[in-house]
Amino acid sequence: MSLIRGSGGVSSSDIPTRTVIVKSAEQLSGQLRSDIEYFLDGVIDFTGTGLSIEVPQGGLSLRGYGFDISGLRCSDDNYTMFTSPIGGSGNVLGADYFIEVSGAASKVYDLVSDTGFEAFEFTRINYNNCTSLGVIDNYRQGLEDGTGRFGGSPSLELKGVWVGGYRITTSIVRSLPGTVTAPLFKAGAGFSMQSRFLTDINVDLPTLAPLIDFAPSNFPNPSTLQISGAIVTRDGSFDANDPNITPNVTAGDLCSSWKGNNGLPNTFEGGSIGVTAQVATANSVVAVGAFIDVDATTWTTTGLQHFDNPADGQLRHLGNSPREFKVLVSATAESTANDVVVIRVLKWDNSASSFVTVLDQIRQVNSLVGGRDVAFYNININTTLDQNDYIKLQVANQTAANDVTIENDSYMIIEER
Repeated sequence: MSLIRGSGGVSSSDIPTRTVIVKSAEQLSGQLRSDIEYFLDGVIDFTGTGLSIEVPQGGLSLRGYGFDISGLRCSDDNYTMFTSPIGGSGNVLGADYFIEVSGAASKVYDLVSDTGFEAFEFTRINYNNCTSLGVIDNYRQGLEDGTGRFGGSPSLELKGVWVGGYRITTSIVRSLPGTVTAPLFKAGAGFSMQSRFLTDINVDLPTLAPLIDFAPSNFPNPSTLQISGAIVTRDGSFDANDPNITPNVTAGDLCSSWKGNNGLPNTFEGGSIGVTAQVATANSVVAVGAFIDVDATTWTTTGLQHFDNPADGQLRHLGNSPREFKVLVSATAESTANDVVVIRVLKWDNSASSFVTVLDQIRQVNSLVGGRDVAFYNININTTLDQNDYIKLQVANQTAANDVTIENDSYMIIEER
């Protein structure tokens, strides 16, 4: 094998062809090549050089021995380590080194994508005592795998339209100073994530810093802000009710899909609707056995996540994932003794523009002592609900043209299976 450039410290038998061994900041300045990999032979210190790493339009690849041996460092004030040329940068790929940019008002990245289809991907990179991670603008996708953020204020700003996604996985954040208030991730100008942002991060936040500062408007597609299996503490303590962890978005927002987290709320798609002021459903004005929507003076909803209540008694699915749900109904129907009364779970299939019967449950009205004769219903049925499908209840008296009253505290719950 042969080396393109560099010597000493590393045998050519250990480094593949098309690798540059980097031993000084000067080797990472100027017009860099996109068809080779730059290998960091130890710590490359940019302090006092006035040099930055300009990521060319064709992209840049960096690698080191590991984040305990190889690294990029600068302690200058008002410094940016990675920059873009006029027209933008290509892919930025890195593995096995640390970055330390610790000067006042300094940052690691100020990168703009060349075409909007570039990747920003790093494996086993530690950010140590960085003042800011800076800005990534209009890249297609980002990936952090096995990265760490230790000390400093390692906040990363995402700008522009990202048509791919961003994933930070198997990553840890520790030892941030108590004075830090910047979020680990924040939305910049025009930020829109067309795919998903996904993390299972293990993070201990300082007293005032959020985890993310995103808003639902940054995620135009349902369930694409995904936090799954994360462990989030603040000053070493768990508090899932801390609103400053995610100040501008909640687990219940349509964009959110938060599952299996510790120290952070989770998303529970579904909700409930119930009768809180009863009124007779007018079965007496329709044919015997005809179904009519259950009526109530007041319906009350509780805990709706990815669902809404477009009209009385309806629960509509606003999302697209999950689509498998369980419908639970507990109802008491008052009518004439010995009448046979049916409660129907009815689904509006928006794609077919038609209603589908999910389940009919038939009960005979009990002839009880006194003037109150009732039947009891307990329904537990599975169904699928796509976006804009909804569920409602109907009732039919199969015996006579007698009204049916669904009594107070009757309810319907929809929950993910």
